Amino acid sequence: MTNPFFAAWNTPFEAPPFDAIETGHFLPAYTDALAAHQAEVAAIADSPEAPSFENTVVSLEKSGKALKRVDMVFNQLSSANTDDALQAVERDMAPVVTRHWNEVFLNPKLFARVDALFGQRDSLGLDGEQLRVLERYHLDFVRSGAALSADERLRYGAITERLSVLGTQFGQNVLNDERDSVFALTEAEVAGLSDSAKAAAAQTARDRKLNAPYAMTASRSSVEPILQSGTDRATREKAWRAFVTRGANGNANDNRKVIAEIVALRAELAKLLGYETYAHYKLSDTMAKTPEAARGLLEEVWGHGRNKALEDRDALQALADGEGAGITIEKFAIEPWDWRFYAEKLRLARYDFDANALKPYFELGKVVDAAFYTAGRLFGLSFVPRDDVPGYHPDVQVWEAQRGGKPIGLFYGDYFARAGKRSGAWMTSFREQSRIDGEQLPLIVNTCNFNKPPEDEPALLSLDEARTVFHEMGHGLHGLLSDVTYPRISGTSVVRDFVELPSQIYEHWLESDPVLERMTHYRTGAPIPDDLLARMRVARNAGQGFETVEFTSSALLDMDYHAAGLGPDGDVDAFEAGVLDAIGMPREISLRHASTHFLHIFSGDGYAAGYYSYMWSEVLDADGFEAFEEAGDPFDPATAERLYRFIYSAGGSRDYGEAYRQFRGRDPQIGGLLKGRGFVAAEA
Repeated sequence: MTNPFFAAWNTPFEAPPFDAIETGHFLPAYTDALAAHQAEVAAIADSPEAPSFENTVVSLEKSGKALKRVDMVFNQLSSANTDDALQAVERDMAPVVTRHWNEVFLNPKLFARVDALFGQRDSLGLDGEQLRVLERYHLDFVRSGAALSADERLRYGAITERLSVLGTQFGQNVLNDERDSVFALTEAEVAGLSDSAKAAAAQTARDRKLNAPYAMTASRSSVEPILQSGTDRATREKAWRAFVTRGANGNANDNRKVIAEIVALRAELAKLLGYETYAHYKLSDTMAKTPEAARGLLEEVWGHGRNKALEDRDALQALADGEGAGITIEKFAIEPWDWRFYAEKLRLARYDFDANALKPYFELGKVVDAAFYTAGRLFGLSFVPRDDVPGYHPDVQVWEAQRGGKPIGLFYGDYFARAGKRSGAWMTSFREQSRIDGEQLPLIVNTCNFNKPPEDEPALLSLDEARTVFHEMGHGLHGLLSDVTYPRISGTSVVRDFVELPSQIYEHWLESDPVLERMTHYRTGAPIPDDLLARMRVARNAGQGFETVEFTSSALLDMDYHAAGLGPDGDVDAFEAGVLDAIGMPREISLRHASTHFLHIFSGDGYAAGYYSYMWSEVLDADGFEAFEEAGDPFDPATAERLYRFIYSAGGSRDYGEAYRQFRGRDPQIGGLLKGRGFVAAEA
């Protein structure tokens, strides 16, 4: 068969022809694309013409199309639909691709051209977007070691190649541990679970071909229903231990030595580039600017969250002890595998609110439609199913996104967990928006990991899972609504502590009245009862202490890995324990991401020294949504237009602080975050 990567894609929107792409196509496609890009870069670097924005920066922007095409497809498949053969390709190609990009950014002739243009930038007559692209390119080269000596460049290249291998190994180890950790469950062991959660557990048993009525894996979507609702305490403990020990089981997938080497190499790389620590290196190009600023925010919120969590812990312990209920039971100390279970009971006792009562109203299809509806009300978008566009798995759905009656891109939704798909939720793309070489429409992907129900049964989501749909849709809109010329600043190509603003602010619309009115019962079509909505809103901040501690402890652990380092012994377990002891981590709460499965920071460096960014962006999103509240309308047209113009469509075309000020009219304030988490009272 002809390799699809060697031919034009005669599909709608020139979308990837997944029905024709096979694993065996990737190695030759990479080989060919890398060689082509190498030749393009050499032509730019060796050009006898004096450097200009057009013959250097624009030429760089236009180069590497074949490589980007294969890379974007491969990266999503290796995350969302992988197998042993694809993982082997990933291991082979990770250092090769890293070496290639090192050769680009460490090319002294190429950097000399970019550096010369940067030095003349004020006299080149560039418009604002062009100037921004030039500045970002120059910074990219410098941060990638271009200004180092020849020997230092060699060491930089060796470090980054090794880090790419280690990051790939880390991610595959976690995925393999999740895939291999399957537990058969009896009827008694799933007691207390909702009908939909039981159905999902039964489907897992069938999918894994177990001779058992139910099963769970070590993935979050499989474990959390048991932790929240399972009445069998031993099963809750089994589920919790399977989840928190991913990558730390002393088997071939153990990640502790991988982490030690990653942290040491990152520290060396930062020193090589002239930074005190890796955290200083990573944060120098963010809104926070310094580890101290990021940590200051984390510590302020940590204090509020920990105090609230300790109050809740005492209430949970009292509930478990049966105090005041006339119950005589064998008493035990609350453990991490008990927290969610008793938190649900406490929520019911305090607020008469059972989160499971909402699930029949949050059917996946209705939640996705609500996310589309919100995009229509805010930004004038509509979504049309495109069954003629192939997906990479039967579960993948594809829509054409339109604005003003014109297509603006494709949107892929991949919502269900499965073997060969890493945990979590993420947005990526098969192509980003640009106009540098004709109108290029984006191809955007949202990936989630909800439990797949049996055939002909509805996929009913929790409120948190529905919020995840909106979160990833916010990222998706950041890609779909991008309206820039240059790929370098397109869509989500922004700094880490700004990129979560479009996703997190979008979550707010899920609980707005116009959206909740659309959440009707999957069977009867009835709206959510007013009294249930009222109880939901009263209970909104229940559990905020737990959630704040769970997240913030992980963010502080990340910061300490990259600001303090592991030390000479490289003992990951001792380091993690020391960090938690220093911050006074409640024993009854575990990290949201323990070290050995902390994919955000060790499977690649995207969020390394950057996990704090979710909270930094929460300051922005909470403050930003208050603009709609102040306008008295969650879909206020003028506010929505500013949100579109300065946040969703602008990509990285301007300074991020300035972009926020243009939208909000002022700098962000932390009050919205503290109020939203229930740590300070709302103003009367």
